[in-house]
Parts: sequence; C-alpha cells; structure tokens
Amino acid sequence: MRLCPQTGCTSAGIVKRNNRYCVVYTYKHTNGTLKQKWETFTDLADAKNRKKEVEYKESVGTFVAPQCRTLKDLLKEYVTLYGRTKWALSTYQSNTALISNYIEPLIGSMKLQDLTTRVIEGYYQRLLKYEAVDPMCGKRQHQYVSPGTVRSVHKILRSAFEQAVKWELMEKNPCIYATLPKYTAKKRDIWTAETLFHALEVCDDPRLRLCINLSFSCSLRLGELLGLTWDCVDISPESIEAGRASIYINKELQRVDIASLNALENKNVITRFPSLSSRCTTVQVLKSPKTDSSIRTIFLPKTVAEMLVHYKAEQDMTKDALGAEYADYNLVVAGPLGMPTEQSTINGALKQLIEENDLPKVVFHSFRHSSITYKLKLNGGDIKAVQGDSGHAQASMVTEQYAHILDDDRRLNAQRFGDFFYQHHGAEPEALPRAEQSTPKASPVDTDAAAALAKLLADPSMATLIKNLAKNL
Repeated sequence: MRLCPQTGCTSAGIVKRNNRYCVVYTYKHTNGTLKQKWETFTDLADAKNRKKEVEYKESVGTFVAPQCRTLKDLLKEYVTLYGRTKWALSTYQSNTALISNYIEPLIGSMKLQDLTTRVIEGYYQRLLKYEAVDPMCGKRQHQYVSPGTVRSVHKILRSAFEQAVKWELMEKNPCIYATLPKYTAKKRDIWTAETLFHALEVCDDPRLRLCINLSFSCSLRLGELLGLTWDCVDISPESIEAGRASIYINKELQRVDIASLNALENKNVITRFPSLSSRCTTVQVLKSPKTDSSIRTIFLPKTVAEMLVHYKAEQDMTKDALGAEYADYNLVVAGPLGMPTEQSTINGALKQLIEENDLPKVVFHSFRHSSITYKLKLNGGDIKAVQGDSGHAQASMVTEQYAHILDDDRRLNAQRFGDFFYQHHGAEPEALPRAEQSTPKASPVDTDAAAALAKLLADPSMATLIKNLAKNL
C-alpha cells in the first residue's frame, strides 16, 4: 500500500466482518510509529463515504486519524470530522454551544473508558442543577438547565459516542440505555380567529400587520418570512385573478455566530449582510433551509396577495425617495433603509401590540400553529395538503403536533357511528328514512365557535377574508 510522506497514511480499504464493514488504513502515530486503524460501520454506503474522505484528506495532507483519550478530545474530533460535514449552520452553532457550555466544563476531562451508563445518568442529574447559559452571548441566565436542554445534550453525546464506537475508540455507547429526565413538551398558546382579526384591526404597524397575515395564511416560520424576496413572489394581476398567486420559500434569514460561519466556510449561505460594527460576533445571513421539505410553493389567499401588491407599491416609493441611501436586497420585509429586519424587531412589535391592547400572550411562532390548526379544520384533516404548506419533513410531525384537532373529527365519527349502527340496531345508513338519520348534537364548544364565526361574518371585510382563505387553501 502507498504511504503518504506527509501524514503517514496509506490508501484505505474496506473489509467485511459479519454484517459490518470496516474501513482499514495505516497511519503514523504522534510517536512516529505506524499503526493500523479499523473504523466500523453498519452500512456499506457510510463505509465507502469514509474511505473516500480518508483518501481525499490524505491526498491533500490534512488527514488526522482519530486519537482520543478524554471526552474533550473525542468531541473535538467529532465536531471536526463529523459535525462540519453533516450539520447545517444553525445545528453547528447550537451543538458547539451545548458542548462548550454544558459538556466540557462538567465531564470533558473524563477518560473515555470511565464513561459508563451509570456515569452518564449521574451527569444528567447534575446538569439539572447547573445554571443555564445563553447560547448566543454565554452569559448565565440565573435559572437551572431544563430537561429539554438535557435531551439536546443527550442527543449530541449519543451521536459522538456512536462515532467513537465506529472509530474503535470505545467498545459500546454508554448513552444507549441511559435514562433521561422526565420531559413534558409545553403546549403553545394560539389565538382564535376572532382574536387574530381583532389584533389586525388595532395594529397600526404596517410591517407587523403584513408579517402576521403572511405567517397565518402561509404557515411560515419567522426566518422564512423575513428571508422572502420579491423574485419569489408571484402577485401578477393574472395570477391573482386565476387564484394562482403564490410565494416560493427557498431560503431563510438567520443571525449566526461568525466563528461558526467561518468554521463551516459559509456553508449553505446565499447572502452575508454587512455588520453594523466591527466588534459584532454575529452576523445576519440568508441561507438555504436545513431540509429539502422546507423548499416549497405556497398559494396565497387573494386578500393577502392584494396586501402584498399595496405593500410593494409603498416600498417602491420609498426606494425612489431614498435613492442610493436605500440598500436594496430585494427583501419583502425590509428595514427602513432596505437592510434585513431582525427577528427581535418583529417579536418586540408583537409584544407591544399585545400589551397595548390587552391581548392574550402568544409568541410570533404561534401564528404558524394557528394557521395549521385552521387549515386542518377547513380541509377536514387533509394532512398531506397542510404538510405541503408548512414544510414539515414528515406528515407524522403534523399529526403529533395537531392530534387534538383531528380528535374533534374522530369524536364526531364515533357519534355518527353510534347513531347509525347502534341506535338503529345495525341498519345501513342508506336504509334509514332521512328524518330518522340523526345529526350529532353540537357541543358547547361548537356552539361558541359558531357564534364567534357568525359575529365575524357580520363584518363584510372579515367575511371576505375568511371566505378567500377557505377558497384558496
């Protein structure tokens, strides 16, 4: 086998052992001796990818064989060899923050052979009594680490130890059977349609009003909304008239850590916006979404499409008035001088709207939940259609989050089933006289919803908006 003079590494080969595939190569140890390395994979494709990676890095002189004694050593190798290849920018940023804030300070110095399942479980309990850290600035938050954060730490450790097993640095993964702290996902509060339209009536901020309408009608995440550009908006008169007005989601706006951005060499970044100060450690970027399912076309209700037409006309007037002072990045939701809008700006405006009008407290992401909730109700639970708008990677993610909505239809199915087959002694529905076929009795919740809907429909503008929304979903 050919030996590289720079790294001491030979060309890699693949050896099958039982149902596993081992990538085998020889490398030069730090003490100058040659050693053979076996890295084990359960999937042949993963083994082939690793073989190519070893040979490529060996050819350019950057290959370093995994040699780790402590957890800190392993995590450094893990981030370099695995994280930079597999993780998206936001994932890299959050995972490296979790490693530096919660893993390395507590158990980073421990030797790999000392990390057992029992040790890991004890670490999780210690972590629950550890002061939480702001992931962006590193400041203490004067509150304990949450069970949700512990689960995120567990996910990183389990993946890192899995790589260590493949690299034959550990015999088994101590996280596989580790017991996690009990965690209950917090239910997100949302506004009813009546509250939402009242908020839009009293909102005097055109930018916030547009953001709420877009998020609610299109099921958008805030980063997707703020990253929307006019070239991805089809609001031509012909499209609006034919009911084909749409937006195309293919990027998102995000504020990221500059160190993470440089480490990943601007991975998936489309546009990097200038920093306001040389001392800033973060920067705003337009980047491609993490998953392919997030790239989608969403059809607009006619009312919302017309809002965009008016909003663009006003924005064009501003551009003409400011001339060269306007930094034109073609953003739909731009700042006064064309720069991207911070998520904190929209969140702050929403908080002010809620406080000034005594509205129920929600976060901006709640509008996405409201959107999906009402779409499921309007289309009778068509999960795939809603998934196409929401950009969820799997339909199961919709059913897990919104099962309570689908339960309403299932409850009515049970009532109808009982009416047809038990109260009428098994007679087929078609055989029953029309007068005898029972209609499920409306619950108090249904009655209240009907009253609220009737009140909304009494307002012509609200009725038009709701009807257009239902027509275009």
